[in-house]
Amino acid sequence: MTKAASAVAKELAAAGVAGVHLAWADNNGIPRSRIVPIGGLAGAAARGVGATSLFAVFDSHDAITYGHSGLATPSGDIRLVPVVERIRRLAGQPALAWAPARQLAADGSPWPYCQRTVLERQLAEAGRRGLEFRAGYELEFTVAPAGRRSEPGHPGPAYSPHALVGLDGFVTALLNDFAANGLEIGQLHAEYGVAQLELSLAATDPLAAADDQLLARQTIHAAAHAHGLAVSFAPLVGLGAAGNGWHLHTSVRRRGRNLLSGQGLPTGEGAAYLGGLLRDLPALTAVTAPSVPSTLRLRPGFFAGAYAFWGVENREAPLRYVPGSKLLGPDHANVELKTSDASANPYLALAVVLAAGMAGIEDDAGLPEPIGADPGGWTEGERETRGVAPLPASPAEQDAALLASPRVSGALGDELLGAFRAVRASDAAWAAERSTEEIVAAHRWRY
Repeated sequence: MTKAASAVAKELAAAGVAGVHLAWADNNGIPRSRIVPIGGLAGAAARGVGATSLFAVFDSHDAITYGHSGLATPSGDIRLVPVVERIRRLAGQPALAWAPARQLAADGSPWPYCQRTVLERQLAEAGRRGLEFRAGYELEFTVAPAGRRSEPGHPGPAYSPHALVGLDGFVTALLNDFAANGLEIGQLHAEYGVAQLELSLAATDPLAAADDQLLARQTIHAAAHAHGLAVSFAPLVGLGAAGNGWHLHTSVRRRGRNLLSGQGLPTGEGAAYLGGLLRDLPALTAVTAPSVPSTLRLRPGFFAGAYAFWGVENREAPLRYVPGSKLLGPDHANVELKTSDASANPYLALAVVLAAGMAGIEDDAGLPEPIGADPGGWTEGERETRGVAPLPASPAEQDAALLASPRVSGALGDELLGAFRAVRASDAAWAAERSTEEIVAAHRWRY
């Protein structure tokens, strides 16, 4: 690996790169990084770069909580090791490159709080079961002038090409920089929310999908800065506005066949995969939409998913089944998790989705009939008759749901689960002393 890192460093230095971001995401979904000079890349690949172990217990406001017994003192160091094969020169920041980092213990052994390792563990389990996964993200974000962040960055209308005329330079930079950074965009458009945009990343293997999500953030922020803009990925940027979801699409294969494809509704192991996700949806949401603003975003009528159910192409469903077709082919079939946003660590989000889905296949989890309506317009009695319950609407409810699912909590491991819960408790204590408006405002530019 050191030889490969030396070769990459030499090539990047010749191209004018001065340093490399070693990037990871914490338990709030917030990207963190260390920059190493390009001459130090080979050493970082061999020995890592030091960082405090307390990043695992930073909360969303950069406060450190000592509520987890495994990380209850300021003592301790970890090593950040770049994934050399994933290094990319940043088109929008040409003097810098970027690489995802693994978090290792100080002696180089596995560290139980490394989120990337949690996902790698689930992928290894999938391999043992003969399963392969594909995953891709849709990213929604809000645009504002950098010096006037309270103003919308485009006037709308939603989904209109006219809305983007004033952002032509930014949009062009996104298309060019994504391509140069090795990120494939399916489409980009003005979304429904105020000054909101959305782009979709092409599906790939889950580990690459999580890496790509972090690289996409860096790419978008750099392009926005270069064009006098600021972008917010926060789950909610205003109480009356549609929030920003980072919708997670997954599909599962056995021996090359997409288990979610077929005539009509999914059957067999594909139905069981979807049944596993539905069974653990409250616990999944505690990981995939874990912040206090996440719970505020999950409202009926906003295509966000407020109740636990699934539907076929139903955009109010938190689990939206997207079938294949004669035009698109069977490989297009996938399931979209709408209760997902930028406050989720992408590695943990994918890890728990895979764990719940594989458990569904293992247990042959049942799948009720799909729902084509918005249960938010039903009476409580109608929802109860159809077995539709609200998803957790507070940090306490999310924590209870997480603990109630051994499949989801077990995927995290005891140590990381403890740190994750401590961070969520710290966020909840912070929010308890503030108004809803203050909570939304404080998170608006955190991601």
